[in-house]
Amino acid sequence: MSTGPGAGSDTAGNVKVMSTEPLTAERILEATEEVLRRHGPAKATVVDVARQLGVSHGSVYRHFRTKSALREAVTKRWLDRTTRELSSIANDEPKDAEASLRAWLAGLFEAKRRKAGDDPQLFATYEVLLAENSAVVEEHITELVAQIEQIVHWGVERGQFTALGPDAQVARAVFDATSRFHDPAYAPQWLKPEILVEFETVVDLVLGGLRLLDRI
Repeated sequence: MSTGPGAGSDTAGNVKVMSTEPLTAERILEATEEVLRRHGPAKATVVDVARQLGVSHGSVYRHFRTKSALREAVTKRWLDRTTRELSSIANDEPKDAEASLRAWLAGLFEAKRRKAGDDPQLFATYEVLLAENSAVVEEHITELVAQIEQIVHWGVERGQFTALGPDAQVARAVFDATSRFHDPAYAPQWLKPEILVEFETVVDLVLGGLRLLDRI
């Protein structure tokens, strides 16, 4: 996101009235998302964000010191929505760990499909930003795996899952085994009519591997 000519006019060249609302980081991130949706990551500028808000671009830089910091923050905000959606499942101690893990994996897949299907232009934009901000992506993955780990821990503790190894390693294996249903690289496949059946088949296999079986 590069800087350009001074703020104060919209893309048609019309002067925009300066906003009297308090400028917050959240307002800047909301405006940045809209600008990215409209222009894409290659053409969107900090000045465009300032115009969207009716402020000077210097005001934006007082909250985010560089364009990279702004792009990183808006990427994290986008990813955090998914983490928050799933936390209610992961943090609610389940009676049935298997049902909880199935619901969590289905929730993750649905969240990713929704992002790709409801707003494909913005989803494509974020694919670019994700590639730029690998540290943010790794943090997001770490948070998701930690949620799986919590469910696995409860399952083992209740005798519903086999202790196949350290909970953290098992959780990462579950995440990796289901990557086709949450990695943005596979997004084109999520439109296939048979994708839900394929998802359920993979989840059945994963849960079958975790399930505690009576051993002779």
